[in-house]
Amino acid sequence: MTQIPPTQPPHTPPGRRPTADPGHPPARRGLVGLAVRIVLLAVVDALAVYGLLALAAQHKWAMFGALLVGTVAVNVIYAGKRHVPAKYLAPGVVLLLVYQVYVVFYTGFAAFTNYGDGHNSDKPDAVAAILAHSETRVPDSPVRPATVVARGDRVGLLVTLPDRGVRLGWAGHPLEPVADPVYDSAGRAIAAPGWHRLSYAQIASRQKEISELRVPASEDPNSGSLRTADGISAAAYRSTLDYDRGADTITDRGTGKVYRPTSDGVFAADDGTRLSPGWKVFVGLDNFETILTDRDIRGPFLGVLVWTFVFAGISVAVPFAIGLVLAAVLDGKRLRGHRIYRSLIMLPYAFPAFLAALVWQGLLNTDYGYVNVSLLDGAHIAWLTDPWLARLSVLAVNVWISFPYMFLICTGALQAIPAEVTEAARIDGAGRGQILRHVKLPLLLTAVTPMLIATFAFNFNNFNVIYMLTGGGPKDPDAPIEVGSTDLLISLVYKLAFGGSNRQYGMACAVSILIFVVVAAISVVGLRRSRAFEES
Repeated sequence: MTQIPPTQPPHTPPGRRPTADPGHPPARRGLVGLAVRIVLLAVVDALAVYGLLALAAQHKWAMFGALLVGTVAVNVIYAGKRHVPAKYLAPGVVLLLVYQVYVVFYTGFAAFTNYGDGHNSDKPDAVAAILAHSETRVPDSPVRPATVVARGDRVGLLVTLPDRGVRLGWAGHPLEPVADPVYDSAGRAIAAPGWHRLSYAQIASRQKEISELRVPASEDPNSGSLRTADGISAAAYRSTLDYDRGADTITDRGTGKVYRPTSDGVFAADDGTRLSPGWKVFVGLDNFETILTDRDIRGPFLGVLVWTFVFAGISVAVPFAIGLVLAAVLDGKRLRGHRIYRSLIMLPYAFPAFLAALVWQGLLNTDYGYVNVSLLDGAHIAWLTDPWLARLSVLAVNVWISFPYMFLICTGALQAIPAEVTEAARIDGAGRGQILRHVKLPLLLTAVTPMLIATFAFNFNNFNVIYMLTGGGPKDPDAPIEVGSTDLLISLVYKLAFGGSNRQYGMACAVSILIFVVVAAISVVGLRRSRAFEES
């Protein structure tokens, strides 16, 4: 009788579990993985091609090159089986480049430009806008039959000429002949391939867009444009200004006044008259110089800077003191119900900070807030509209939000102190107060100083509480820029960049750089002192 030898299991390295899955053979799983990888790469490449075409159409060649290099790198990394570490690092590196490096470099670049309202684009766009804003209808110009057509979100004009020729154009795109147009019974062109006529109701709903529609007559910005006032006809308009590309000047045809480009990105005449809009130019240190030396801006800026230091300092010192006292009191487990007390202390920390600020905004309302109406028996106290009370309210709310965090880190630091240290001090005859002041507090400060520095930096840029509680107000009516009594530097940056009608992105970026310098200096000094304190 022949004996069949037992089947030997495949060799498995020590400490490693076998990975064979009888339901999914390795070859099949490899094909599935390859298919998923090909599909994902195809999606990435399709999105990249779309972005490349869009960037090329806008002549953004720097971004085009960056996207092209990134797309090739992604394909090289993920198409093969090599570069395994790069497959894990690539997503993080891409996000770092897009959301950190690019933002930092662009902020630094914008801080040295006049980027802002009136200087949003380049010089050719500024010339085109100036000529367009000064257009008037050409006297005795013929009125052509026209149809308002659309393709997607784009609106254009379909113009019928006397010889039944048809021209089509839209904003920024001059008129061009149309092949195979569709005519109505009166011989008017009403549609073109890819374009459809808008109904009366659609024209009425997009009236503002259509009334502002300006179709260039040609590539020359001096040739004027075609516009429609009623949606069924179009007439020629021409600017009262002429742009001389060779001399780089703009001349008013009526008065003969000549405007020349200046170093600050505008066309200006000899008498000081300036044309708007201008364009973005490099201004060097002008933004920093304006912030630090201009009398109208320096005062509000220094006031905000001082208040920012006060706010950040109190927002660290007071919650830390409260948290330390509470942590020391609840550190002893002999206190009955200490777990319940700890849970109650953590309640403010459970609310999102911006939501807590909104709730306190309602509670502190002068007329209807719970504090005035119920707690103060109907008193009319302007908690959020008086400059000093608003500062006090902002500090109180931020302390209420912050002290549970300080309680947490102080509790952790106290519990990390070895019991032998306090026991030795007790044997030496030290009381609870002496143990806390001479033994626990130095050890605790050594552990929590880096967190205190980080908390100071956070409160230096604590936008949420300020914006949600007071919006930076009450507004200072004497300040030449939009600034309030409770504004921090970060909320001032927001107002410079996005508030009001005079947005100054360049100056906002300059203030951001100053904030970075201040926070970095404080962090470096604080960490050095912390290290010296730890070594001592």
